[in-house]
Amino acid sequence: MGVRKDPKAAGPWDGLAGRAPVELVREGGAVREVRVAPLAASDGGAAVADIPFVNAAEAPDAVVLRRKTDGRWLPVTAAAFAREVTDVAKGLTAAGLEPGDRIALMSRTRYEWTVLDFAIWAAGGVTVPVYPTASAEQIAWILADSGARVLIAETPQNVTTAGKAAEDRQVWVLDDGALDLLTRLGRDVPDEVPAGRRAALGPDSIATLCYTSGTTGMPKGCVLTHGNLHAEAANTVELLHPVFKALTGRTASTLLFLPLAHVLGRVLQVSCLLARIELGHWPSIKPDELRPELRRFRPTFLVGVPYLFEKIHDTGRATAERIGRAASFDRADRTAVRYAEAALARARGTGPGPGPGLRLAHALYDLLVYRRVRKELGGRVRYALSGGSPLERELNLFFHAAGIVVYEGYGLTETTAAAVLTPPLAPRPGTVGLPVPGTAVRTADDGEVLVKGPIVFRGYWNDPKPPQQPASDGWLATGDLGGFDDDGYLAITGRKKDILVTSGGKNVSPSLLEDRLRSRPPVGQCLVVGDNRSYVAALITLDPEALAHWLGVRGRAKDTPVEELVADPDLLAYVQRAVDHANRAVSRAESIRRFRLVAGEFTEANGLLTPSLKIKRQAVAAAYADEVARLYGEA
Repeated sequence: MGVRKDPKAAGPWDGLAGRAPVELVREGGAVREVRVAPLAASDGGAAVADIPFVNAAEAPDAVVLRRKTDGRWLPVTAAAFAREVTDVAKGLTAAGLEPGDRIALMSRTRYEWTVLDFAIWAAGGVTVPVYPTASAEQIAWILADSGARVLIAETPQNVTTAGKAAEDRQVWVLDDGALDLLTRLGRDVPDEVPAGRRAALGPDSIATLCYTSGTTGMPKGCVLTHGNLHAEAANTVELLHPVFKALTGRTASTLLFLPLAHVLGRVLQVSCLLARIELGHWPSIKPDELRPELRRFRPTFLVGVPYLFEKIHDTGRATAERIGRAASFDRADRTAVRYAEAALARARGTGPGPGPGLRLAHALYDLLVYRRVRKELGGRVRYALSGGSPLERELNLFFHAAGIVVYEGYGLTETTAAAVLTPPLAPRPGTVGLPVPGTAVRTADDGEVLVKGPIVFRGYWNDPKPPQQPASDGWLATGDLGGFDDDGYLAITGRKKDILVTSGGKNVSPSLLEDRLRSRPPVGQCLVVGDNRSYVAALITLDPEALAHWLGVRGRAKDTPVEELVADPDLLAYVQRAVDHANRAVSRAESIRRFRLVAGEFTEANGLLTPSLKIKRQAVAAAYADEVARLYGEA
């Protein structure tokens, strides 16, 4: 099969500020590999640990963070932040932290998390994030596997949950004033001590052990170096920040609400401080708790997961239905998709753009619907980044027409977050973009996505096997399936290990159907099944908010138990609309033939979701084995 290299010098890459050269490698006419040149030096040295101090030296009065205090978002300057990091680093040193020691950090997203992360690095240590929702068993495993000598927890309840695992370790509690205590403890330690420890770090020094929230088994500790974090943060900042800042004409700011135990939130934190983007912290992604804070903070961009965008859209439709305007919202939705498709076609040079009638309809619905969506996100957001799982294409187009361009990305903990990212000014909904600068991405013969570059982790902690297996030549096998379009944009089609094979021999990617199902109310979570069965089916839970709304607009009691509704013909017909929407993306052989509504929810608390909101497929199938059997008449 012939191999041809195709350097891109036109098309989506023309005129993009700061863009790096892109090279496509074709085999048999199809794109099989895409390489993007780096925009930042790959030898980051101790750049990640040094970020607060570089900021303080170059722009001491620049506002780099905003901290919520007494109900107000107060500015934190670069000089003040660097001073606080130094003081806490000295306290950690006085408490006995040696270079290379691991410190477990168990907290929701808050300002102190960021201070501690940089302070641990400044003291020469390694941060081990722990989800505050982790079970006692998971906490004990992570503490033992990492060899963490210290546990810093957010609350006394977190320490109680850790139980015996915390008894043999030094414990500090944020809500009990841990930062103040550490600052006092380190008062007599010279500033030169943390400065010297920082100077001893290099790109190969371990920065963090980031434990995956795997859908099976105990989590594995991904070894991420200072070089990994610097390569990811510096290249994404150089790629996106100059363009987005120019587009908004404002000082960039964002409210971080993703968990900092997750690599995406962590890289966002590092990237914002590197670029001096004003950063605030909020501990919850629950829409009812997050939306009011977005209106107060008024960020210029957001980084979220599809769940956030789905809920914003669903809330808009529910509000419209409540006041008798559901049909109007649905027309606005369809208009948005058509308008965005036409606008993007014009940008790519493949169409004339929206016609007069479509422009007029868009302007009308901007007054009635789209501006309300922007208001829900604070009023100043003009772009957002989405990761964690694919964002449904039509939903992406809706936000695009509403004036918020959502740039998707794809990556793993093992690739230090994004390995692929939508290039600025060239979005292509339905894909996750091009490789992050400095990275190469390839598809294997079976469609598995392979990644190579400085963002690829060193390996798993306490695991002697090289991380590249089973791929070769330094390529990381991701376990995900995908393919490139003719311009090198990557689309993810599913998880290799999750592929269902029906008894008729049809391969089915459940994630595509599940993502589309979840994007439509009243679906909460769902599990698509059908391995070794004659057809594909689904278990569906109901979102409590969407269900209460459905009941309310029909004059029925909002507290009606789900058990009384799972066979309700009107509700089943309503859910069937979501199933039909999912089925439109696949062939008949791959479509969902039957579904069952089940009481309860798939949550992290009951062990059916990971902290990053991914389904634990085996756990759900076991918990609902009887329901699955009924789908196939086997009960």
